[in-house]
Amino acid sequence: MAKAVLGIIGGSGIYDLPGLDKAQAKAVKSPWGEPSAPLLIGEIAGLPIVFLSRHDKGHRLSPSDINYRANIDALKRAGVTDLVSLSACGSFKEELPPGTFVLIDQFVDRTHKRESSFFGTGCVAHVSMAHPVSPRLRIHIAEAAMAENISVVRDGTYVCIEGPQFSTLAESLTYKGLGYSVIGMTNMPEAKLAREAEISYATVAMVTDFDCWHPDHDAVTVQDIIKVLTANADKAKRLVARLARDFPREHEPCPIGSDRALDNALITAPEARDQALLKKLDAVAGRILAR
Repeated sequence: MAKAVLGIIGGSGIYDLPGLDKAQAKAVKSPWGEPSAPLLIGEIAGLPIVFLSRHDKGHRLSPSDINYRANIDALKRAGVTDLVSLSACGSFKEELPPGTFVLIDQFVDRTHKRESSFFGTGCVAHVSMAHPVSPRLRIHIAEAAMAENISVVRDGTYVCIEGPQFSTLAESLTYKGLGYSVIGMTNMPEAKLAREAEISYATVAMVTDFDCWHPDHDAVTVQDIIKVLTANADKAKRLVARLARDFPREHEPCPIGSDRALDNALITAPEARDQALLKKLDAVAGRILAR
């Protein structure tokens, strides 16, 4: 059984991870381009932790400008086995007010400008995304939240839009009518790429506002969101610290196979595979390509 390495992606408002022992910043080169920021590598209670600021310090990167492939590839190269995304979002439900943490179990991808796969011409692969979140990882997060008296809602669907603009009223009402729980701009294609890289993935969606469907929130502003972001960030850092302290030191096999997603995914015949692409896939698909 492999050693567990817990990865944390910090979204809006979470640009560092205090409390890391032996913390070192490391710039990891990726054949997929430039990651959002150097990785912060350290330990909490002896558990290896790898932190990545999704937008970089100072919130330099727009959701549409993030190199999601380079981010996931860099985390894979750093040995991450389990990845938790901390993500700000808007809510479509009265019972999910600002300040609520939601443990997402489903995604809807409405993005259109982003590279969403490591695979393509010369090496085609089809991974299952029916269940995009690792259930065991989600349970560990829920238990950590309970231990810290942080209220969480265990299920919810996250619709990911392109951004960086917020939704129109018509869009917001449509998503609400479809029964989605929250809306954000960053967890797709991140979750898809984590699955292709065989990293168990889970999202903590941190509600900052009600989106514009709500009559009291019909003009969402950055200033309003920042107030909630600060409080959410403090809770998120407590959650991560508890999660790390209680996390298994050996990586637990994922019951839905997210850590073995490539076992039956590659469809391109070996003799037809592009060697240049295979070199770029050395970290993401090295386990399966070595067979």
